[in-house]
Amino acid sequence: MITSRNRLLCAGLLAASIASGAFAQAPAAAPAAPAPQAQPGAQAPAKAANAREDRAQRFEQMKQRHAQHLAALKEKLKLTPAQEGAWNNFAQAQQMPPAPAEGPRMNRDEFAKLTTPQRLDLMEKRQAERSAMFAKRADATRSFYATLTPEQQKTFDAESMRRFGPGERGERGGPHHPHHPAAPAKS
Repeated sequence: MITSRNRLLCAGLLAASIASGAFAQAPAAAPAAPAPQAQPGAQAPAKAANAREDRAQRFEQMKQRHAQHLAALKEKLKLTPAQEGAWNNFAQAQQMPPAPAEGPRMNRDEFAKLTTPQRLDLMEKRQAERSAMFAKRADATRSFYATLTPEQQKTFDAESMRRFGPGERGERGGPHHPHHPAAPAKS
């Protein structure tokens, strides 16, 4: 069972890996002549606009992949007309939350200016929001699962394990983890 703490840890690790990947790219070729110096604040709006566009584009791609996964799951389950209502409730609950606001996000410097109790309050608030969203999804999943036949439940179990379970992407306990019994031996 994945706890909230583990979800936060995974989210933090994912964010760190994404951030480090951006810095690990090979440097671009040096320009033949130095670029004219712009005013210090002139590039900040352009960078912020590009970051918002990149974020929005990644968010749209995630939404598309999520919709494709739900469509594939529905096809594999071979639902009856009587199960369509339960599927619609399930699919609605599984929708991704709205895109992050276009407004300024709290950056590391702003976060550092907060006192420790303020940081904890902010983190607690975000965790409560994520927990409420998870509870809504879990309730909808349980309700939908109860409408499935035993064969459909097996399919649903296999698909959800493939998507969320350990092992396929090297999570702890999966065959790619160094302490897993099925992990390849180091030579």
